[in-house]
Amino acid sequence: MAEAGRRCGAEHADAARVLILHAARADAAALTRVYQQGTAAERRAVLHALPHLVPGPDALPLVEDALRTNDTRLVAAAVGPYAARHLDPHQWRHAVLKCLFTGVPVAAVAELDRRAHADAELARMLGDYAAERTAAGRSVPADLHRVLTLTDPTATPPAPATAPAPAPATPPAPATAPGPRGTDGEES
Repeated sequence: MAEAGRRCGAEHADAARVLILHAARADAAALTRVYQQGTAAERRAVLHALPHLVPGPDALPLVEDALRTNDTRLVAAAVGPYAARHLDPHQWRHAVLKCLFTGVPVAAVAELDRRAHADAELARMLGDYAAERTAAGRSVPADLHRVLTLTDPTATPPAPATAPAPAPATPPAPATAPGPRGTDGEES
């Protein structure tokens, strides 16, 4: 795991780490150990690997931990497909607000359209956040308006999800474009 960045370069390190975890068939306990003892880059790989390796909510504490950080790369990885499937509505709403607060694009939030549709509580929270920003003389993130639009109960709901597709034999590689930098300003 530690050599992935050196051997593959920063551009492919995330994908290499995810593939290593997948090849090892790491379970929730092993992923927890890697996450707890790993660097930010290794933690991000664990979060990307979760939907492929952990079928149930056993790894939710890892997502919750990442959502408590201010490392935008970890927050972005934490709101992926695993969180979309397993975070309860309250936790999910707070994850969306965390993205808005830290500047993580809401495009990183898996299944945003489906989960935000007709969510009156999320709409209320977004309205409160926008009012606080405005009262403080700060700008309201553009992504907030996008999410607020999705909460409209009169909007056409997204197509109902069919049965989830089985996890691919090889997980898709994470995006190769450099993501947001951590709080230290460095890539991991």
